[in-house]
Formats: sequence, C-alpha cells, structure tokens
Amino acid sequence: MVATLKGFTQQLVPVNGIKINAVTGGSGPPILLLHGWPETWWEWHHVMPLLAEHFSVVAMDLRGAGFSDCPLDGYDKATMARDAHEVMVALGYERYAVCGHDIGGMVALPQAALHREAVTHLAVLDVPLPGWTEWQATTAQFWHFGFHMNRDLPERLIHGREYDYVSTFMAERFYDHSTFNPADIEIYAKAMALPGRTRGGMEWYRTLAADHAAAFEYKKQPLEIPVLGLGGDQRFGAQMVPMLKEFALDVRGGSIARCSHYLADERPHEVADALIEFLRAN
Repeated sequence: MVATLKGFTQQLVPVNGIKINAVTGGSGPPILLLHGWPETWWEWHHVMPLLAEHFSVVAMDLRGAGFSDCPLDGYDKATMARDAHEVMVALGYERYAVCGHDIGGMVALPQAALHREAVTHLAVLDVPLPGWTEWQATTAQFWHFGFHMNRDLPERLIHGREYDYVSTFMAERFYDHSTFNPADIEIYAKAMALPGRTRGGMEWYRTLAADHAAAFEYKKQPLEIPVLGLGGDQRFGAQMVPMLKEFALDVRGGSIARCSHYLADERPHEVADALIEFLRAN
C-alpha cells in the first residue's frame, strides 16, 4: 500500500489537532493538491512530477484517508479546509494555490473562501459543489451519495470487499480505460482497508447537507482570485465554469476531451498543462 514517488518526500504534519500525511517536491511558487474519493494523494502521481518542474508541489491525504488521521468528527469541508491550510502554513507557505478534485474540490472552495489572505488561485476539477443552485437536483441522481450517508451500513458492507468496491466504482467513472493502471486500484483499496478509513470516507458524505448550507455564506462575498474549472467532457466539463461563476468573479476553464471523472488519472498531461498555464498567466 505504501506508494512512493521519485523526487518527493512524505511526512506527517501536526495540524488542527490531528496529523496529516503530506507529500512534497519541486521548487517555485507553491500549489496544494487535494484528492477525491476513493483515492489518496496518489491520485496526483502522474501530475506531480510535471508540476514540480515549475512549482513547489504539496499533495496530502485528506483527514480520514490514506496515512492521515481519521478522527471521529471534523469532516465538514470548512474544518477539512482548515486542515489543508494549516498544512501549507506548517510547511512554510503563507500564500499558495490550491487545486481540488471531487471531494477535494469541495474542500478547496471553502479553503479559498475562508482563507482569502492565503489562497492566490483556486482550481476545481470535475465535481458538483455544495451551494450550487443545481446541487440538489444533480446529486439526487447519484446512488452512492445516499448509500455513503447511511450510518454504519456502508462500512459493514464494504469491509473485506474494498478492492471489489473501489474497482467497480472507478470503472463506472472512466471513459478511456487504457489510461489507467489497475495496480493503482490496489493502492486505493488497501488504503481504504486501513482501520477507520472506510468510515472516514463515508463521513465526507455525511456532512454534505451542512456543507451545502454553509456554502451560501461564501456566495455573499464572491472570490476575486483567478479560478479554474475543469471537467471531463463525458462528465461535468460543461457545468464547471457556470457553476463556479456563482462563487467567483474571475472564472475560466472548460472540458478535457475523451475524459470522464478521474481527470488526473486519464489525462494527466492535459491537467498539468492547464494548471501551469493558469498559474503562470496570473
């Protein structure tokens, strides 16, 4: 389950009453990468070396995932955003860019909204965001939201079947399966099988009603920093820019061709190129 990436180092960073696993490398202006479900920091392992040629790259396991702690509470996205912000401060970065995919995107938005003095750029990849006007209509179509929100049941059913669940879940959300290494499934499944991590991931979903309510506050003061929205053309690509315009004034982005939900896995070079262009242009 231990995944290593040449040129990068891992460390446990004490923040916000817990310890967060952070992976660092590269040099230059800092960018923080936040993964989604059911992945870990390893989601970014194709993108990180490309970004490290230009930036100081930090990828972390969210609370409840990978080698980060999985406490009983604190899974609302504002608290998770504080985790992420304090990681960057602990690493010596007072100002930084943040990019989040899936649940990581749900963390990155409040991070930019609540830590405006620190976040210079925001990128959100392929995810509906709490607070969006189409949030409830969109998420009502997702079977896994309701399943994951159930108390205790998902943990009982997934236990011992982590590989089956992760492999099936991700296969449903890939467009070009030739781009994905099946060995990565083993990494994510073994990470989920660590004590408490299945529950940690479910808790991300159990807070979403509260996250949706909290996000209306962010809209009262739209973000003025540059914002990038990217999605797969087979998934949320067409919705990303209009959605983010509800939260920010300066939004650009769009779709990545021949791609579904897992952009960093399916199209890492396109993701890296888009981030490099975005960060260098502002």
